[in-house]
Amino acid sequence: MTEQDPHSSPIKTPRQLIIVVLLAFLVPITVIGLLSQLFTSGRHDATESEQRVLARIKPVGTVVIADASAPHGNLSGEQVYGEVCKTCHEAGLAGAPKAGDKAAWAPRIAEGEKMLVTHAIGGFQGKTGVMPPKGGNADLTDDEVHRAVVYLANQAGAVWKEPPPAATAATTAAAPGTTAAVPAAGAASTTTAATGAAPGAAASSSAAATSAAPAAAGTKAMAAAAAGAGADGKKVYDGTCHVCHGTGLAGAPKFGDKAAWAPRIATGIDTLHSVALKGLNAMPPRGGNLSLSDAEVKAAVDYMVAAAK
Repeated sequence: MTEQDPHSSPIKTPRQLIIVVLLAFLVPITVIGLLSQLFTSGRHDATESEQRVLARIKPVGTVVIADASAPHGNLSGEQVYGEVCKTCHEAGLAGAPKAGDKAAWAPRIAEGEKMLVTHAIGGFQGKTGVMPPKGGNADLTDDEVHRAVVYLANQAGAVWKEPPPAATAATTAAAPGTTAAVPAAGAASTTTAATGAAPGAAASSSAAATSAAPAAAGTKAMAAAAAGAGADGKKVYDGTCHVCHGTGLAGAPKFGDKAAWAPRIATGIDTLHSVALKGLNAMPPRGGNLSLSDAEVKAAVDYMVAAAK
């Protein structure tokens, strides 16, 4: 019997060597592929199972935190006065009867609630000043303007009743499968205007005067507003400044009027910013909208200056 050499290799031929090398590559690769498929398919099934569970326990309704200004129509007369009318009716700008001034309000109250509301909604031009439509804030509903008129009239001795707010989806629970919108606590109104909501002041609609601004001036002003540190000058102008600067109310230089703006621009942009922030003569601080930040006021000034260059 031949004794086998313990140091000899079981691979005797080149063919055997090739087969061993191939198996050394193929076997690990096959094993790794099978293990990968096993674990992947198991995770996929688990993911699908989790999705089915989440779908089963999904609530039938959801609540969305919406902006406080939507839905419209529920501001009280006092709220509208504080946000819009106060600017003119507190100081008596442009002939607006001051809040609580019984002598100034008496002849207006004598015209009747319906007449005053009509003038406040549609605008009115009288002998002493200008009343733009809805006090210059087109976002107000007719009922909100009506409540502001009643509030102001009652401050001067009238005993009128504000129209009640309409029920909205914001104050009701969400039905199954629907979404209810509720106002966000502490959210601020995004639009305010700088004039009163009661008639007796005079002049033409601010909308017509604003639309008459030169197209080229508006284009330049929009470009300047976009460059301002995140603040939208055009938005501030449309929401607040246009009430006076769109019509020339109380001596305000009209938007795009180069001749009127030239001497003001000559004083320097820092001076214009300071006047807009602190107020001067008939110009109330921050255009009467105290909720505006310094950056927003400056952006609005830059927007109007760019339109007049």
